[in-house]
Amino acid sequence: MASKKQLYKKLAYLEFMHDQLESELSYTNLLLKSVGFPKGLDSAKAVALELLEAESNEE
Repeated sequence: MASKKQLYKKLAYLEFMHDQLESELSYTNLLLKSVGFPKGLDSAKAVALELLEAESNEE
C-alpha cells in the first residue's frame, strides 16, 4: 500500500499533467481559430466527423 507521501507526490504529478494538458488544449484551440476554424476544436471535430461520414458513404 502506498504511503501518504507517495500519494501526495502522485497527486502533485497528476495536477501538473492536468495543467500541462489544459495548456496544450487551449493553445491548440487558439491555433485552430487562427487558421480558420471559427470555433476552434469544436469546428475541427465537426469537419473531421463530416469527412469520416463522407468517406464511409463512398464505400
